[in-house]
Amino acid sequence: MTDLTTSTPGDEVRAGRPTGREDREPGRAGHEDRDSHADRERSLGNREWSLDELAEAYAYPTGLSAEGPRSAWLRANMVSTLDGAAQHDGRSQPISCAADMRIFGTLRALADVVIAGAETVRQEGYRPARAREAFAARRAAAGQGPAPAVAVVSGSLDLDFSLPLFTEPLVPTLVVTGSGAPADRIAAARKAGAEVVIAGEGARVDPARAVRELADRGLRRQLTEGGPRLLGQFVAAGVLDELCLTLSPMLTAGDAQRIAGGPGVTVPERFTLASLLEEDGFLFGRYRR
Repeated sequence: MTDLTTSTPGDEVRAGRPTGREDREPGRAGHEDRDSHADRERSLGNREWSLDELAEAYAYPTGLSAEGPRSAWLRANMVSTLDGAAQHDGRSQPISCAADMRIFGTLRALADVVIAGAETVRQEGYRPARAREAFAARRAAAGQGPAPAVAVVSGSLDLDFSLPLFTEPLVPTLVVTGSGAPADRIAAARKAGAEVVIAGEGARVDPARAVRELADRGLRRQLTEGGPRLLGQFVAAGVLDELCLTLSPMLTAGDAQRIAGGPGVTVPERFTLASLLEEDGFLFGRYRR
């Protein structure tokens, strides 16, 4: 995997962190000096990055707290073909690759919570996030539990609560819904052991409120994996801080969804490239607001 570009040391995002490969894991101060950073980039060459290197490349900003300037950081992880398809035959796996899955696993291992829409949970066959030994020390140092929670966003709560996602999670699964969700479905979710998070009026989930409600529960390092409709809602609400986008060197044609759907924004919002990796023609970009 080749690092094609990184941000210049000293560039900062709103949370006060330097961007690019200089980002450090939570709790570690400062960043490498420019010379040592360049030496490390040259030493990596085209070899496969270790999980530790990927974890540092994708580290969340520090200083996320209820008392700080930012209470949460919402990151999205999506894959798209060259012609803009986010899925093939309804799933993202056919347009992915091994390196993409390594980054996918790393992003999950760094997060406090993985947020997904109900349709994506059904189509992708979501299971509980698992504890990974390679990230155990890093998570413990950051004050995190052994694995991220999974939060399923659904206004209707039309979910199968007998699935392992709800009956066998390492940490309780959350369902994020509106105050008008059917009472019997709320009861079924709670009976299955899920934590119900009310984040909207009526049947609708308010994206900005969902981010706040999860942060209020200490789930500040947030990762959404879509689907496209949910990501579109986060984009329209102006609460997406970072997009990790895999550009797959494939063409599918057809009418597959883009990575974000739903109502458009009035004025396109510009994001900044924080880092860009390449392997076997796949590009792994990280963009920040």
